[in-house]
This record gives sequence, structure tokens and C-alpha cells, in this order.
Amino acid sequence: MTRVWQKALAQAVTSVDELCARVGVDPSALGIAQAEDVTRFPLRVPESFIARMSIGNPNDPLLLQVLPQAKEYVSAPGYSSDPLAEAEQNPIPGVLHKYRSRVLVMPTGACAVHCRYCFRRHFPYQERGLSGQHWSQIRDYIRKHPDVNEVIFSGGDPLLVSDSTLTRYFEELAALPQLKRIRLHTRVPIVLPERLTDAFFSVCESASLPLIVMVHSNHPQELSQELCDRLKAFSETGVRLYNQTVLLKGINDDSTVLAELSERLWEASVQPYYLHLLDAVAGAQHFDISVDWAKTIHRTLRSILPGFLVPNLVREEPHALAKTII
Repeated sequence: MTRVWQKALAQAVTSVDELCARVGVDPSALGIAQAEDVTRFPLRVPESFIARMSIGNPNDPLLLQVLPQAKEYVSAPGYSSDPLAEAEQNPIPGVLHKYRSRVLVMPTGACAVHCRYCFRRHFPYQERGLSGQHWSQIRDYIRKHPDVNEVIFSGGDPLLVSDSTLTRYFEELAALPQLKRIRLHTRVPIVLPERLTDAFFSVCESASLPLIVMVHSNHPQELSQELCDRLKAFSETGVRLYNQTVLLKGINDDSTVLAELSERLWEASVQPYYLHLLDAVAGAQHFDISVDWAKTIHRTLRSILPGFLVPNLVREEPHALAKTII
């Protein structure tokens, strides 16, 4: 049976012209990428996310996160297709093993939205992602690495996997005595809140291992009251909710915007946790800001907010043993 969220996903907008028409902006004035370029990393944005965009504003912070622009396809020194050297940390299909005590599992290469700054926009999911026959290999890999005590589901987006598959993964991982918790990294609750169903909540409540969910919101405009209410309900299942934000030029590189985001997240029972510097992925260079500017923003945030609402300013670097605190 097709779920409401699956129907909403299938109806996501994939046409630049349609998106521009929906939000009332002129595509000829936006420096939009040519159609043949967009096919390399196509537009995809759910209706519910479009509904939160401002009509007639070509600089809307939600629109700019998803709209393909010609500047994505201008070569820039220092930006690569694999900025975190993940090809070297992919021991078996579907697994990234960057840190000693955690492994990252990619149950799907699909996402509900194609964020233009995505650091895995070039990742070869078909070659290195998880398929059904790889799951037993992944369990065996984790079992053979006793230092691993946490599994992180990322992707792609793990919440595009069915409830029944997630249940199976959770149950089989719980049988590995070394594991202490499971973490989900997901943008789906923000861009496709239809996925936050009571059935999914039941899956999380019944999980034997503690669940941590790291959602990904970049701007307070993304957090409608309806979504905040649903996130609160999600937290009541016992799941611990955290948020990570990517600093993006012209979208959220502003302490006032980020302070409002932290306050909104707190109201939604989500703990602000990470404020990421942009990963230097080819195609996203126009979103980048300097480290000095990021530090200035963060210092100002600390003067505006109580400490528990100030996310950690971090950068992820290839081969580093943990995220680098800036």
C-alpha cells in the first residue's frame, strides 16, 4: 500500500520552470543552469517545502538551496567531487568507516530533496551503496570490528526506506552486543514532514537500541508551526532529536537568522548541535564563506543565545579522527 508520504515524494517537483512558476519568479533573471547540466544532479523538491517559500522572492532562502544555477558548473580550484576522501573509507558497499567507534551505513542513495550544496552530490551510490545482498556483509563487518559501538544511517536519506525495512535493520543490529545506539541523519522530516507518521513513530518506540536522530534544518523559515508540532510528537517517542546546519552564503550567514533558527528548533524539542562549514564539493563553491566570517557569526551567536542553544562550529576534514571544532 502506498503511504501518503510516498505519494508526496512521487509528486515532488523536478522541473525548474515549474518550480519558478510556483513561486512566481522569472527563471531568466536567476542565472539558472542549462538543462543538460541539471541532468547531472537534477532538481527535486517536495511540494510541502515549496509551500514554505516566499512568493515572488528570487532570493528566498529555501528556493536558493534547491534551485540549480549556472555557477554550479564553473570549475573552482580546491573543490572536488570527493571533498572528504570517502572513496578511501568505503570498505564494503553501503558502509563508510571514517571514525573508529562509528560506522556510517547508506541504506539508499535517494533523497527527498536535492540540496545544491550536498557534499555527496557526486557519490557513486550505484557502485558503492547498499543493496539487499549487502546487508548481511554489513552486519558481519560490524561484528568483526568490536570497537564499533554506534551505527549511523545516512545516505541518501535513510527515512526514504520503508518502516518494515527500518524495523528489520534495527532488530538485527540490536542483536550485536557491542552496539550502544543507532543514529539517523536525515533531512526528510524538514522537507517531507508527511514521513513523520504514527506508524514510523511506533517503529522508533519499539527499537531495542536507543535512537538518536540528527535532522538538518538551515533556516527558520523551514520550520512551520505544523512541522514543529510534529517534531515535538516525535521527541515524545523517546528519540533524542538534534539538528545540524550548514553555513551557506546568502542564505543563513547571519547571526540573527541563526539565532532565530536555534530558538525555533528548541520550541520543536530539537537541540541545535552542529553548525558546519561547507564541505568543498564541486558545484557548491558559491555557497562558501570564509572561516573568519564564520567565526564572527559564531561569536555573535554566543552573545545572543544561552550556551545550550549555540551549535558547535565545526568542519569535517578528510582522514581526521573526528570533526574539527573551529
